[in-house]
Amino acid sequence: MSPLPAFDAHDPLGIDDLLGDEDRAVRDTVRSWAADRVLPHVADWYERGELPGIRELARELGSLGALGMSLTGYGCAGASAVQYGLACLELEAADSGIRSLVSVQGSLAMYAVHRFGSEEQKQRWLPPMAAGEVIGCFGLTEPDHGSDPGGMRTHARRDGADWVLTGRKMWITNGSVAGVAVVWARTEEGVRGFVVPTDAPGFSAPEIKHKWSLRASVTSELVLDEVRLPADAVLPEARGLRGPLSCLSHARYGIVWGSMGAARSCFETALAYATEREQFGKPLAAFQLTQAKLADMAVELHKGMLLAHHLGRRMDAGRLRPEQISLGKLNNTREAIEICRTARTVLGANGVSLEYPVMRHSTNLESVLTYEGTVEMHQLVLGKALTGVDAFRG
Repeated sequence: MSPLPAFDAHDPLGIDDLLGDEDRAVRDTVRSWAADRVLPHVADWYERGELPGIRELARELGSLGALGMSLTGYGCAGASAVQYGLACLELEAADSGIRSLVSVQGSLAMYAVHRFGSEEQKQRWLPPMAAGEVIGCFGLTEPDHGSDPGGMRTHARRDGADWVLTGRKMWITNGSVAGVAVVWARTEEGVRGFVVPTDAPGFSAPEIKHKWSLRASVTSELVLDEVRLPADAVLPEARGLRGPLSCLSHARYGIVWGSMGAARSCFETALAYATEREQFGKPLAAFQLTQAKLADMAVELHKGMLLAHHLGRRMDAGRLRPEQISLGKLNNTREAIEICRTARTVLGANGVSLEYPVMRHSTNLESVLTYEGTVEMHQLVLGKALTGVDAFRG
C-alpha cells in the first residue's frame, strides 16, 4: 500500500487529481499570463478606475486561445468546459474585470453569433473576435429592465429591406471599446438579436464612471438612435427570450468558476498573512478564532471548486441544465463574497488597503453577485424547479 500524499493547504481535497495534463496546461498558461500581465498593475488600474491597454490585452488573450475558447471552428480553441472554467478561475483570481472581459467576449457576444448566427455572420465576426482583434459586447439589460428582460423597450422596426433600431442598454461590459455589439430588441416578430457594428450611424456607447466595483473594467451605456442595419444583421436562429437567456447560462457557468478564483486569492492572502503577522507575541495563525476562520474559508472554497468541476463535467457530457447552473452561480458567488469578507477580518485594517487584493475582490464580487442573475432570481429559478410553481411574479 502506497503512503498517503502530504496534506496540501492549497488543495486540501486533492482536486488537482481530477484534472488531466491538458487541463493543467491550460490552467498554468492562464495563471502565468495573469501573473505577468495583470497582477503587477491591477491595483493601480483599480484605483484609477480604468483598464488601459484593453485592446492589447484582448489580443494577448486571443493568442492564448482564451476568447470563445469552448467554441469550435472559426479560430476558436475548442477547449473543454472544464478548461474554460479553469481559465475563468485564474483570470478572476487576478481580477473580476479581466474575467468579465473574457466572459462577455466569448460566452455572450461570440456565443450568440456562433449559436444563432448565419454562416456569413460567423465567418465575418468570429475569427477576428477569437484573435482579440475585434472586441464584442452584449446588449440586453436596460436602464429600467434588468432582471425582467421581457420588459425591454429597445425596439427594431422594418423599413423596406432594412431594420431600424432605437433604444438604450445599460451596464454593458466592453461597450465603449467594442467593434461589434449583439443587441436584443423587441420586434413585431418577438425579441430578436442583431449584430451591430459600433461604427454604424446613430450608435454610441458613453462609458459609465464613478463605479466602486469592477473598476478595472470598461462599462458603458449603449444608445441606439435610429440605427439602420441591413436585413442580414439579424441573428436568424434566435427568436424570443430563449436566445439571450441561453447566452446568459453560458456566461453564468464561467462565473461559477471565476468567483472561486477571487475567493482563492483572498483565502491564500489571509493564510499567508496569518502565518506572518504577530500579535500578543505569536502569529495570528496560532489563535483558535483565526484557525476557525481559515478552516471555514477553506471548506467553502473547495466545496465551491468541486461544484464547479462537477458542473463542468456535466457540460462536457451535454447534461448540464440551466437550473444546475443557477445552483452553481447562486452558491459560489454568495460563498465567494463571504470568504472575501472573512479574509478582510483576518487582515484587520490592512484588509482595506490596495496593497492586498482582498477589498478589491470583495467590491468586485458585489457586481458579480448581481450580474447574470441576482441572488433572488436564481433562488426563484431553483424554487420553481423544486416545487413546479412559478413565483417570479408572485
